Amino acid sequence: MDIYPAIDLKDGKAVRLYKGDMQSAKVYGEALGFAQEIEAMGAQWLHIVDLNGAFAGEPRNKEVIKQILSHTSLKIELGGGIRTQEHIAQYQDLGVERIILGSVALQDPEFALKMAESYTIAIGIDARDGKVATQGWAKEENVEASAFAARFKGSKVDAIICTDINRDGALSGINVAFTQSIAQASGIYTIASGGFADARELETLSANPHISGVIIGKAFYEHRIDLQKYMKPQNELA
Repeated sequence: MDIYPAIDLKDGKAVRLYKGDMQSAKVYGEALGFAQEIEAMGAQWLHIVDLNGAFAGEPRNKEVIKQILSHTSLKIELGGGIRTQEHIAQYQDLGVERIILGSVALQDPEFALKMAESYTIAIGIDARDGKVATQGWAKEENVEASAFAARFKGSKVDAIICTDINRDGALSGINVAFTQSIAQASGIYTIASGGFADARELETLSANPHISGVIIGKAFYEHRIDLQKYMKPQNELA
């Protein structure tokens, strides 16, 4: 099970939202400091979401992201407001490892498929009650998440990141059934997100052959899990 510690960026700070509500943002501190702490624990990857960018439809926290890239050796997967080839190219030129396309992938799947031919692309599938949500989760579309995931089966998309919005930031547990349905529909490396609660959940997720990774955010910030303990196997493999 690949672990992706997460930093959500709002106005340059590391925050966590509750069920995707920007008004619920709890500020934890400076993003770079958390990134360095995460790296010191032995993490290989860092999952970053530019929340301002997700709502604005274009990148908004680029300077902080550049700082993290400059001052750590973490592999970064990044999403939030990335909707053009220019945005993708700029971030990959900066050193971002994997670019997450969300809203634009739903609006224009052919664009996402084309970008995956030239760049390392993940598709972000964020859903509320099984229906895909876009525009920073503010707009719910009449599209079933699993049907959308199936659109990318057999493509060069590098990963799918699926989030159950109703569980995000709630520490209520990953929606395993939802994540598995996305993985089976797409046949692509699938990362679970939304509601990770504590270390016990890693056993359940690791036992599921369809789920390849998990994003851990609030559980880390609220000290529900000792990440360093679970990063050790990744260090041994590195």
